[in-house]
Amino acid sequence: MFDVVCCATLYRSTQKGGHLSNYVFIESRDPFDSADTNFVSETAVALKKKGHTVTVFLVENGVLGARKQAARSQVPAVVESGVTVLADDFSLQKRGISMEECAPGLQSGSMAHLIELIVRENTKAVWY
Repeated sequence: MFDVVCCATLYRSTQKGGHLSNYVFIESRDPFDSADTNFVSETAVALKKKGHTVTVFLVENGVLGARKQAARSQVPAVVESGVTVLADDFSLQKRGISMEECAPGLQSGSMAHLIELIVRENTKAVWY
C-alpha cells in the first residue's frame, strides 16, 4: 500500500534522519502559471539529500517545464541533484512536446509506470 502525505509531514521528513522512504511527487501544474511549484522541486531535492529515493513525475501541464527551452524551469536542477524526473508520455504528446525537446536526463514514463512507482513498499506519494 502507499501513503499520501501532507506538506507538514514532508517538512518533518526533511528535518530529521532515520527511516528512508521512497517518495513520488506528481506535479500536474504549469510551472509558469503556479507560483508555488518550487515546493516540489525544493522538497524533492531536500529529501534526496537526506538519502531517500525520490521521483518527480510530471503530468498534464506539469510537462511544460520539461522542455530544454523552458525559461526558469526547475527540471535541470532537480535532475542534476539525482532525483529521477519522469514526464508522462501522453501529456507530452497532447502538448506537442517530443522527448528530443526535453531537458537532458528527463525520462518518459507512462501511467502504468507511475502506478508501479507508487505501489512499491515504503512509498509516499504526493500529488501537488
